[in-house]
Amino acid sequence: MEIREILKKLKNNELSLEQAEKEIKHHNYEDLGYAKIDHDRKERSGTAEVIFCQGKPDKFISQIYRTIYEENGEVLGTRALKEQYEIVKQEVPGVEYNPISRILKVEKEKERVGNIAICTGGTADIPVAEEAAETAEFFGSNVERIYDVGVAGIHRILSQKDKLDQANAIIVIAGMEGALASVVAGMAKVPVIAVPTSIGYGASFGGLAALLSMINSCANGVSVVNIDNGYGAGYIANQINQAVSKK
Repeated sequence: MEIREILKKLKNNELSLEQAEKEIKHHNYEDLGYAKIDHDRKERSGTAEVIFCQGKPDKFISQIYRTIYEENGEVLGTRALKEQYEIVKQEVPGVEYNPISRILKVEKEKERVGNIAICTGGTADIPVAEEAAETAEFFGSNVERIYDVGVAGIHRILSQKDKLDQANAIIVIAGMEGALASVVAGMAKVPVIAVPTSIGYGASFGGLAALLSMINSCANGVSVVNIDNGYGAGYIANQINQAVSKK
């Protein structure tokens, strides 16, 4: 609960003084011993805390997920395993899991606004793209998926110019040499968020080659997130899209 709601309930005798004190103490964060859940994040930054599931022990992931769900009524988890899904759904029966994006979520119904275009170089980049897409959708953005339009067949991305023109932000996801980001940015009038992926042969160095290509792009308006960081790209694109849509 927000502080205003806590005080209102206290005034209306819907909460005791002790209960209100407990709620206010937990308003900034809730200490689970091994984790401090940041309940104040949505009020502070506009979006609630997201769970990075990878590496979390079973007991931790289930309790953290349940705690955030009870506070917000929805939860977004990234980099989840199917085994973690099986554990969490015992605590939160409505949870959904996508094995491609590895997103583990419970989502409220919401109106989505604006438009974000997400392009991939190839189909092998789709798992990272879906992480980005589902993140942006969870936070309230419409997403246009434009997959498998890499520069090896450059006519494919050129044929999508109308869709790019309708976007408030564009995410470009590519491995190998990462050239697609420069090509799209050369066609676009909105910010391009480039995501290098770890897809490629030996000299791609697990995405480092694409990362360096994207950082060194000669096209204007390209920003770059970490290798395989679909979540980070989806979050930033959503911030841009929301800001533009409000105007």
